[in-house]
Amino acid sequence: MNMEAEQANPFELRDLEDTDLEAVLRLNEAVVPAVNSVGIEQMHWFAEHAAFFRIALRGQDLAAFLIGMRPGTDYASPNYQWFCDTYADFGYIDRIAVAGSARRHGLATRLYRDFEEQLPADVTVMTCEVNIRPPNDSSMRFHENFGFRQVGSQTLDNGNKEVALMARTLGARP
Repeated sequence: MNMEAEQANPFELRDLEDTDLEAVLRLNEAVVPAVNSVGIEQMHWFAEHAAFFRIALRGQDLAAFLIGMRPGTDYASPNYQWFCDTYADFGYIDRIAVAGSARRHGLATRLYRDFEEQLPADVTVMTCEVNIRPPNDSSMRFHENFGFRQVGSQTLDNGNKEVALMARTLGARP
């Protein structure tokens, strides 16, 4: 890669490797409550069961990650289950995290597009949830700008949390 291209796009996307899990867990915990806190066992579970688990690196440093699921996985998340009950087929973004030092570089968009490109061509919807209590206004703006629309909501954690269930219709893909 030439120097100009490297400066314009200093991030490499690649599949997760086992040696990345500790750094992924640290980043996940750094962005709570935008995502739920999980332990290393859950990260290992995601590594084994997620349809999509990609990371973005700047050099050797973890900059972001995205975990995507498909229907048919034995996953107890109430939000994932809602989408399983509502849609026959979909790509579900379980979580995305971007390090503070890597924000505003288009990483979330790149990871979302990467996930979309890896979905089978006949999948017509991508789904996720966004916190509305406590509010995550920047995430809501990102998702709305990306074409997601609220299709439902759920109250969780004994009424302490509410999420907007979001869906984006996918256009024709090669």
